[in-house]
Amino acid sequence: MVEFLFEDIFRIERLNPDGKKFDKVIRVEAKSEKFDMFMHLDVMVTKDFEVKEGDKFAMVIAPTLNLDGTPDTGYYTPGSRQSLADRFDYVMYGKLYKIADGSGRGIKAEINVSFGGLLMMLRGDPSHCNKFEPDQRLYVLMRKV
Repeated sequence: MVEFLFEDIFRIERLNPDGKKFDKVIRVEAKSEKFDMFMHLDVMVTKDFEVKEGDKFAMVIAPTLNLDGTPDTGYYTPGSRQSLADRFDYVMYGKLYKIADGSGRGIKAEINVSFGGLLMMLRGDPSHCNKFEPDQRLYVLMRKV
């Protein structure tokens, strides 16, 4: 079974808070329900995953798409084999490039991931970011709820 590095439900508070920069990319500003995490996430505009303010989506961060938890190569290989991606509407693969561990009283931890130019910043209690490592390859998987 795949061990998730992070899992929560987010509510979209704002879209493109700094103005729209690209035609086919939306910057989502969202807050999680369970862990009170704050996130900025760049999402490609697609018919399969359209979002608007107030929408909720489930998000999982995992190190692999293999259902048994075994590492993968990072390359998508279509076939008859099922994967974690089959359970979600939107999937991105990227690399964690920066961690601020939030050491010190009242300081929040922050992770930054790049998905080939699309970015994610996730900030919150350090206890929810302790499974992440620098240069870690990650999948972000989302589905509307």
